Amino acid sequence: MQAPYAVEAVSLSKTVVSNDTTIPILTNLNLAVPKGERLAIIGSSGSGKSTLLGLLAGLDIASSGKVLIDGSDIGPLDEDGRAAIRAKHMGFVFQSFQLLGSLTAFENVMLPLQLASRSDASSIAMAALESVGLAARSTHYPKQLSGGEQQRVAIARAFAAKPSILFADEPTGNLDAATGESIIELLFDLNVKSGTTLVLVTHDMNLARRCQRVLNLQNGQLKEIDIADNKAGAH
Repeated sequence: MQAPYAVEAVSLSKTVVSNDTTIPILTNLNLAVPKGERLAIIGSSGSGKSTLLGLLAGLDIASSGKVLIDGSDIGPLDEDGRAAIRAKHMGFVFQSFQLLGSLTAFENVMLPLQLASRSDASSIAMAALESVGLAARSTHYPKQLSGGEQQRVAIARAFAAKPSILFADEPTGNLDAATGESIIELLFDLNVKSGTTLVLVTHDMNLARRCQRVLNLQNGQLKEIDIADNKAGAH
């Protein structure tokens, strides 16, 4: 029987220790993201949005509770096991692009496909660059690309392996308003076409409203908010 949820968090908690003081970041947080949903998580700076995303993606370890990907608990897995889950299920788009400066746009997109031993990595990578309008820039290095172009490469890389879940952490945070808008149009367009589950972390309420559901992270807990409520938002 297939799991109904792409991502689940069950009684998820995360604490950090600073100067012998234990600081709670997330407290018994619960979350269920149905397959194919576009979900936005908003919250003020320092509320723990990126921490939550890292836990859901298996990039960080919870202090307690569980994270399930497609119904499977990733908690008992070692780093290699979690990396395998990420390679199989997940794509990522970050605020800082996370491209390798020594690789061309084409090579950046192709690398995770090669690591997954895809024999058709080259053709998939080029098709992904074409889908974001950058086929003509495939041999350029990140430093030769604008911020918007670098984020397009990152989006191509994220979608190339056809992930079932896409995690996006402030994807327009380093872009001007006009460029950010074009990136968001591209991100949502590709997401709808691919049927991917999208978990988007942002402080931008206008961006969050583009999703089907918006949750506000505050005091370590998630609360659903009314997308139509113009007074709601993050600062």
